Amino acid sequence: MGKISAVLRLTRIEHSMMLVFAVLAAELITKGLPSANYLALSFITPIFISMGSFAINDYFDVEVDKANKKMRPLVTGELSRSSALYLTFVFMAIGIISSALINFYCFVIAIIFAAFSLMYSYRIKELPLAGNSYIAFSMAIPFIFGSYVVSGDLRLSIILVFIMIFLSGTAREIHGTIRDYEGDVKMRKAKTLPGVIGKKNSATFSFLLYMVAIFISFYLFAYIAPFRSNYVYLAIIMISDILLFYVSYGCLEVRNMKFYEKARNISLMSMALALIALILAPL
Repeated sequence: MGKISAVLRLTRIEHSMMLVFAVLAAELITKGLPSANYLALSFITPIFISMGSFAINDYFDVEVDKANKKMRPLVTGELSRSSALYLTFVFMAIGIISSALINFYCFVIAIIFAAFSLMYSYRIKELPLAGNSYIAFSMAIPFIFGSYVVSGDLRLSIILVFIMIFLSGTAREIHGTIRDYEGDVKMRKAKTLPGVIGKKNSATFSFLLYMVAIFISFYLFAYIAPFRSNYVYLAIIMISDILLFYVSYGCLEVRNMKFYEKARNISLMSMALALIALILAPL
């Protein structure tokens, strides 16, 4: 059980579960759920590619995690770096094979996602804003993937949801680079956004991204089916938006590491609520 627990913590299984809900939401918004076999395959793909992505990230980031005092399995010695590398390729292979069994579009999306995750951990993470954008892309791409599971067309509703999640995800990741500034800049010599434009300017940029994402969430309620005049969606998304505003404004004003740690959990809660709103809206 100890090794299994370490693998689940290495691969951040809770993030994979959120990707599953994103795929589910996209399927419901686009056309409805596919058959049981395709539904299962559509869940397997993001779960295992995401798990592989986190494993390879920790493989490259052992020293950074030590500097940032993140007691992850490779830092504590519960798992070896070689085991993380092995898990990366096994999990990604499972995810890609399952996507190929759905359709060609899903296979291409899975290949792109897996390739970018490897490049992110090796190099992209060190580039200002590009690393943040990739993580946000990984949060948003399941909506495109889920849409193509059930349809060959990409609807405006899915495009707007993709943009909303991408912007809020980028903002959240920028907060993360502010929080991890010491380890990222001093240990890894990474050129993260706070290292280039400063912590305050990064927090301001993050605030603006959050505000645009919040605007899109209300635009969906005003104009786009199945969210248009959907008060179940509105009630939940308003709570999510209030939490995001609190986090983004607080990071502008407070600017201390204790608040950034708190903001991390609050923003994750907000995004979970947004997923619930997106799932319930088409039901």
